[in-house]
Amino acid sequence: MLKPDALVRGLVGSIVSKFEAKGLKVIGLKMLPPDRKRLEQLYAMHRDKPFYSGLLVFMRKGPTIAIALKGPSAVAVVRSLVGATDFVQALPGTIRGDLAMSTRKNLIHAADSPQRAEEEIRMLFKGEEIIEWDSPLSEYLY
Repeated sequence: MLKPDALVRGLVGSIVSKFEAKGLKVIGLKMLPPDRKRLEQLYAMHRDKPFYSGLLVFMRKGPTIAIALKGPSAVAVVRSLVGATDFVQALPGTIRGDLAMSTRKNLIHAADSPQRAEEEIRMLFKGEEIIEWDSPLSEYLY
């Protein structure tokens, strides 16, 4: 999910293009309003952490972009492209390493496991909003 700072800074296309250039296929993409209930559900695992309330305040500052991606080892590939949460530790070439300016405002949220990715996709998309499709290039990519 692209965070409000990605939209404000005009980085949506640049970020999505990194995933596409790597060979991941977009199967869901939509803008979401800053809904507190959805954000509390998405970040429930951080509820007892000191940064939780600040994260919710930041995430409610504007819309987000939900994105569902598909491809071999998609979660691991996405995590690799996203980079470390701490923007200072994120390697050059990663989204956060190249573009983030803060650890809290770090442009993007990514699921940490295939199971969590499936849960988040169900949280953020209705069934009919996920569109499985084939590309003639698939046989060359996978």
